[in-house]
This record gives sequence, C-alpha cells and structure tokens, in this order.
Amino acid sequence: MRIGIIAWLHESNTFSNQSTGVDSFQQNLLVTGTGVRRALEGSHHEVGGFFAALDAGGATAVPIFAARALPSGPIEAQAFDQLLHMMLNELQNAGRLDGILIAPHGATVSENFPDADGHWMSVLKQSVSSQVPIIGTLDAHANLSPLMVKSADALIAYRTNPHLDQRARGMEAAKMIMQTVRGIINPQMAAVFPPLAISIERQCTDEAWLQPLYRLADAQLQQPGVLSNSILLGFPYADVAEMGSSVITVTDGDQALAQELAAQLAGQMWSLRDNFHGPMLSPAEAVSSAMSSPERTCLLDMGDNVGGGSSADGTILLEEFRRQKTKNAFVCLFDPEAVDQCREAGTGSSLSLSLGAKTDRLHGDPVLLTVTVRSLHEGRFREEQPRHGGITEFDQGRTAVCETSEGLTVMLTSRRMVPFSLQQLYSCGLDPNSFHILVAKGVNAPIAAYRDVCPAFLRVNTPGSTSADMSTLPYQHRRRPLYPLEPDTTWTAPVAATKSPAN
Repeated sequence: MRIGIIAWLHESNTFSNQSTGVDSFQQNLLVTGTGVRRALEGSHHEVGGFFAALDAGGATAVPIFAARALPSGPIEAQAFDQLLHMMLNELQNAGRLDGILIAPHGATVSENFPDADGHWMSVLKQSVSSQVPIIGTLDAHANLSPLMVKSADALIAYRTNPHLDQRARGMEAAKMIMQTVRGIINPQMAAVFPPLAISIERQCTDEAWLQPLYRLADAQLQQPGVLSNSILLGFPYADVAEMGSSVITVTDGDQALAQELAAQLAGQMWSLRDNFHGPMLSPAEAVSSAMSSPERTCLLDMGDNVGGGSSADGTILLEEFRRQKTKNAFVCLFDPEAVDQCREAGTGSSLSLSLGAKTDRLHGDPVLLTVTVRSLHEGRFREEQPRHGGITEFDQGRTAVCETSEGLTVMLTSRRMVPFSLQQLYSCGLDPNSFHILVAKGVNAPIAAYRDVCPAFLRVNTPGSTSADMSTLPYQHRRRPLYPLEPDTTWTAPVAATKSPAN
C-alpha cells in the first residue's frame, strides 16, 4: 500500500498588509520528496502522525510536498500558482498511489482564489483516479467550504486549542485511510454551516463555553458506525464568503447518519451562540490589574496576534507600561531596524530607539525609549514539547535583548515570531520566572507554553488586524448574516444536512 502525503498550510489574514510570497514559505518550510520526512517525521505536527501510523500499519509513506508559512496576508497569485505547479509536478513523479493524506490549513486565501484550500484540494482530486481516497486533517480555525468537503473522502480537525493534538489527529487520519484502502470501512462525510462566527477570545477548548459542544461531539463518537466528527471554530480574519464556524461528521457507509449527527452538532453550536462573545478588557485595565496582582501574569495581546497574521510590532501594551510606570515586565517586538542599531552599538551600550509600529499604524505608534543592550543573539531555538502548531525548529532572525532603566525588558527580532515556546526566552538568557508581567502576542495559542510559568492570563482588547472585537473589522466579502455581527440572525438546524452552506 502506497500512501501519498501532501501538506500546504497557511492561515491568511486578509486585513494584513504583509503579502505572502514563495520566500515566506522558504523561510519556514518548503520541501518535497524525502525532504518532507526529514523535516516533519519526528515533529508534533499531523504529518509526523501520518508517518508514524503508516509505518506502524505496514503501509509505505510516499512524501510528496509540504509547504508552511507564518500567518500573514493572502498568498500572492503568482506564488500560489508556482506552489500549486510544484505540488502537481511532485505528485506526477510519485508513481502509483493507493490513497493520499493531506494537511490543508483550511483558512488559506490567495489573491486569485479566496477559497485557496478548496481550490488546490479540488485540483488534486481531479488529478488522481476516483478510486484513490483522499483523507485529510484541518486546523480547528478552518473556514470550511463546500468545495473542501466535496474534494475529500474525510476531513478531521484538531480537537484542542491550543493545538496540542495535531500528531494524534494525523495518526487518526492515517489509520482511517489504511482501513479505507483495505475495504474495511467506507467513509461518508457530511457538513453543516450555521450562520455563526465565534470570537477568537472564546476559542480556547479548555474553557467553559465550548465544553458542552465538545461533550456532545465526544458522545457521538461512541455511537456505532461513527468514525469521526469535527468542530471548526473558524478564522475571523479571513474576509471571504466561507468565514465562520461549521461542523463535520464522518460515518462508516451511512450518509444519512452522518447528516443527522452533523445537524445535531451544529444545532448545539447554535444554541450556545450567546456564550461565544465575551467581555473586552482594555489595555489600561489589563496592565493595572496585572500590576496589582500577586501572581505572575501573561497579557495576551489579541490585536497583535502573530499566530493570526498580525504585524508583531504592536506597541499598545508597551506604551501602557510606560504610562503606568510598570516595572519587571517583558515584551517582544518585530523590529529589524532597531536590531541593526543595537548590533551596531554593541552589548552594554545605551541608545535611544524608536521601537515598533513600523509595519503599519493599526497596532499603535512608535515608542521612543532609551535602552541598554543586554545581549545579542542569532535567534534560533528548538522546542521539544508538544506546543501549538506542532513546530519544533524556530528562527526569529538576529535578536537583541534590551532593558530600560524603568525595569522593562524588550526583545527585538528581525523576523516575526509566534510566541509558542518559552525557549524563545531561555535561548536568549532570559528566565520567564524573573518577570512579574509577560506579554504574549496571541490569544489562546501561547497558553500551552506560558502556563508553565504564569498562573494568570488576561486577554487584552488591543486594536489591530487581529482584533477580538469582530465589529471593528472592515468586512466586505464574508457571508451574511452571521451572528453576532448581525445580532437578529435566526437559524434552525436542517433535518437533513447538505454539503452546501445553510441560508
């Protein structure tokens, strides 16, 4: 049994002014053939799970193509076409395949294809025999489309956010495709698309508002004939027709059951809708609360959420630290210009820097600070533990660690970096336990790492391209109506779900 492996992952923020080219993938991950195994086999990523389960099940893994870029703006049209051509060329050279495992993100947008995942998945399906099953994983933030559903035999989303179960979901998909190829099961998939957008602030699966939904999903899995089900929380920063939440159910040969259970799960999601938009804490309130708390606190900078495609150089919280005379706090900014100035000055030097807000003004204005350069680094580090995104190797480029006389520590990087690993600090000689307040530019993803050192978390309603307040985002193309953006939206779960969005 020969099973092909294809992964193409990008979370595309259409409100970002940072377009995504081929170089964005080259900086992160762009490999073919055996390079896919070398890069991902031992990772906590779903592709690592593909390899592990196929090897254990006696199947031959045929790695074909893997591409991943840090979340940012839509993929440039030429870059998307180039990557698609590369994928199809490698597919053609892969030889006979009995099945294909895929790992799309589910919230990818390109300049030429708003439903970029649906497009490349449909092209893939058209390129192979109808007898070759295609089974894949999806990020829990996928904006599922009918075309994605039509282009695969089964899709399985991560069940945790922060995403710590990626490898497990990859193994689940690989086991399913081996059973399908052997004729043991016959996956039948149904999806339902309620008119609902869940605030990113309420998308942590460990917290109370999502628990009833996942309990129902887990109970459904105990029914005979149910192979899988998935809750797609959605990605609100992709202004496309597919934006919003959805559900999937996969059964063994019973399409009617798949439709019934998907409708049941979507109905439960809709019934909980009032739980999915919470209070918004201002920067001033958050900093004041953290300063007065006896516990070490992580401030989650929701408006400058790097893992959601934001700029990584937002200064709102840094400015609030200065205004409230905060001491013993840490913040990281993407600022290549300031890194160069620190390197030129050298370790131990003091200088005045205009920090941050160089990408845009959506996330604050530059902050002028006098700092002392504490240390300089190359910015590479490794994470051994399962963390959000399943990433093992990180490279934030040349890095400078600076301190102010007021007691602030500012890490400056020459590449945008997601705050998914405490090794980002340890590798630069910083102990996160030594700070009273740490800023992580994210919402839920940083919790997996930062809860090792922070007893308390505060989600902060900062402005920006990843604002948690969806009413502030300039949507033009999303489907309408969507609750809570259209608060009077009404909807009833269909008696028999279809593969088209519900109206």
